[in-house]
Amino acid sequence: MPIITVSMYPGRTQQQKEEFAKAITKSAVDILKTKESHVIVVFEDNPKENWYQAGSPL
Repeated sequence: MPIITVSMYPGRTQQQKEEFAKAITKSAVDILKTKESHVIVVFEDNPKENWYQAGSPL
């Protein structure tokens, strides 16, 4: 059962998340040969000030 976590800045609409979750689920089914009902997508909205790359804020 794949659990796919997506971290991103806040601000996406519920509709955008639903469309993205459907696209991710379809890809997981196609590539991983699993059932749609076995795919879980979790969104984590993290404020931009919590993101760093190479020790520096993004």
